[in-house]
Amino acid sequence: MAHFAKLDADNKVIHVSVVDNSVITDDNGVENEQLGIEYLTNVHGYSKWKQTSYHGNIRKQYAGIGYSYDPERDAFIPPQPFSTWLLDEETLNWVPPVPKPTDKSVDWVWDNETGQWKDALDYLIEQAEQ
Repeated sequence: MAHFAKLDADNKVIHVSVVDNSVITDDNGVENEQLGIEYLTNVHGYSKWKQTSYHGNIRKQYAGIGYSYDPERDAFIPPQPFSTWLLDEETLNWVPPVPKPTDKSVDWVWDNETGQWKDALDYLIEQAEQ
């Protein structure tokens, strides 16, 4: 199965459709994205689609609703989880400005106000006290 992301005017993913591989395979047995776009345009009456890959083989990563399509990078970028996180240009994933602690005995949570990782239990107690 092939997957296609429906993009709004700002290149945000608003829907993902599944298309049978036979629809996007040309007469020579080669997959062709344009065939999928034409099919979806005929079905939905909407023409702004980009193919995505469930396994991340196309355009860096699978496009989910809320992701953005960046035409310069020809890639999908997930929503920024926190305003302080930075985009890793190689993976196109958001990373914290401070590495997550490696202590696996603690559940860590990002505190965007302080720009630090905190013990999740301590963080929840702090939030409840406020």
